[in-house]
Amino acid sequence: MALQPVPQARKMRPTIHIVSVSGGKDSTVTLDIAIERVGKENVRAIYCDTGNENPIVYEYLDYLEERLGVKIERLVADFSSRVLAKRKFIASDQRKGRRNGRKIRWSNRAKRRALAVLYPSGNPFLDLCMWKGRFPSRKAQFCTQELKTAMAVAYQHQKAEEGYAVISWQGVRRDESQNRKDAKKIERLAEGMFAFRPLIKWTAKQVFEYHANHNIKPNPLYSLGMTRVGCMPCINVNKAELRQISSRFPEIIERIVDWEYKVGCCSKRGFSTLICKKDNRPDRREIFASLNIRSSVQWSKTTRGGKQGDILSLLEPRACASSYGLCE
Repeated sequence: MALQPVPQARKMRPTIHIVSVSGGKDSTVTLDIAIERVGKENVRAIYCDTGNENPIVYEYLDYLEERLGVKIERLVADFSSRVLAKRKFIASDQRKGRRNGRKIRWSNRAKRRALAVLYPSGNPFLDLCMWKGRFPSRKAQFCTQELKTAMAVAYQHQKAEEGYAVISWQGVRRDESQNRKDAKKIERLAEGMFAFRPLIKWTAKQVFEYHANHNIKPNPLYSLGMTRVGCMPCINVNKAELRQISSRFPEIIERIVDWEYKVGCCSKRGFSTLICKKDNRPDRREIFASLNIRSSVQWSKTTRGGKQGDILSLLEPRACASSYGLCE
């Protein structure tokens, strides 16, 4: 497919091409195109590790490094200081009285519950959620901003401060979602900084055809029933994908069980669930029982309406199950 020329910085500064790699199909093709167009010596590949990933993603990044001959730099957010600051605040909070005109939030019981688990874990996703006292939601999707966008932008600004003109290569396609239907192919981000999206008009079919034509294996998760590979499970996981995850990777579900307990302990409400839905019931215990990850997995095994079991859920998952026709 014809590609538009790579944008050029106006000032005579050395140009560095930064490719944000997720381990998914689009960023993989974007990385290979960047290497072909400007040379691997001018490319810096970065991966923002959320900590809520399937180990297969890390293995695939290793494969890409070997296959494409580039180093993919792992960027990991650190929330240790903020977790410890929250711990200090809770420990020094008083049960009675007011502060700055507001009621004190933490009862002695809630303080004991939170302080029992509120330590930096080293996992960015878990630490972010414990600091926030909740999981992200569709309306407050702070995971993307804090764990991916902020890390990639900080890296790009660092290179700009070092004297480089920065071209940020992004594997964005307009047909991915309504939010991206008006995305620009070339966009000026700041002085000496541009975004370049070479796949903007491509389809998913064309992306996988590029993999095949250039002998690059797609991420194996696409053949295991996953439509996307970042975060597992994502807070926006669909029913079919959650069923595949629970069947193929039960250890990941158990990880979320542990995280729901810890994040719930750090919440004023006393609970928090990865998958959020509007629920106005007054008893928070009923809400948690209905929305926690194990209940959500059971829901994923039902037919439409969520009341009757789906006979397909009783079958062993097929060795290959792809929404993109990769098993044919």
